[in-house]
Amino acid sequence: MEQRVVHFYSEGSRLEGDLFLPPDFRSGEKRPAIVLCHGFTGLRELVLPDYAKVFAAAGYVALGFDYRGFGGSEGSKWRLLPLEQIDDIRSAITFLQAQAEVDPDRIGVWGTSFGGGHAPYVAGVDERVKVAVGQVGFGDGERFINDVRSYGERLELAQTLEEDRRQRVLTGQGQKLDPLELSLRDPQSRAFLPKALEAFPHMRCELSWETAEKTLEYKPIDVVERISPRALLLIGAEKDSICPIDGYRKLYERAKEPKKLEVLPITHYEIYEGQWFETSSRLALGWYDRFFK
Repeated sequence: MEQRVVHFYSEGSRLEGDLFLPPDFRSGEKRPAIVLCHGFTGLRELVLPDYAKVFAAAGYVALGFDYRGFGGSEGSKWRLLPLEQIDDIRSAITFLQAQAEVDPDRIGVWGTSFGGGHAPYVAGVDERVKVAVGQVGFGDGERFINDVRSYGERLELAQTLEEDRRQRVLTGQGQKLDPLELSLRDPQSRAFLPKALEAFPHMRCELSWETAEKTLEYKPIDVVERISPRALLLIGAEKDSICPIDGYRKLYERAKEPKKLEVLPITHYEIYEGQWFETSSRLALGWYDRFFK
């Protein structure tokens, strides 16, 4: 299959992505397309190509990209605000619609982990998304941040955010923090991330406390009802300690038809490996095929 590096703009920042074309693509065709949205502080080289190649092999144009401030994309370094990433995804949709190989009326989104919250959110606010698939994601940013904290730690976090907001207002500067201290505090993440950083050392980053503040306010569950009559698939992990399955169950309950929830008997990161990668790929592909072919 053909793979090429592409560039497009989002609110003035030049973003970089990888476009995958089906191996049987013929000039003049218009194929359905999928935007892939990666996880918290992720880069497009991690996880996304594996799924993009599956989708492209099945006949879809697939686009994975780096959000502003990360990887090969421009923007304030390591600035991670959920709604800005939503704008980047919507810019990626616009880019795909402008490509000669793409049917602009058959655009889907796919997201994993933090992107598994973005996929239903962007589908809820952008009617150009005809089919959305989220996996091991969440429906409420407040729970994404607080579920890994005790009551005392939540109070401490609230005090930290209040002081950091004050400093940003008075001095223009806030404090930085390690992503592991914000939301990736569980044993699953602490086992997975060192291996990811060894393979992709440029993935190492520092975030601002503003990331925590804006994530607490970010609630895909508030817009999920607006996806219908377009289609939503959620793929959750029963043993997920990062994005507990209860979040997807609540998101599913709030969504309207057509919708589907699949729950796999695994942990958060197992979905990217072996049979569970194959299972999650098959479920997503079956959902896209149902509505696009």
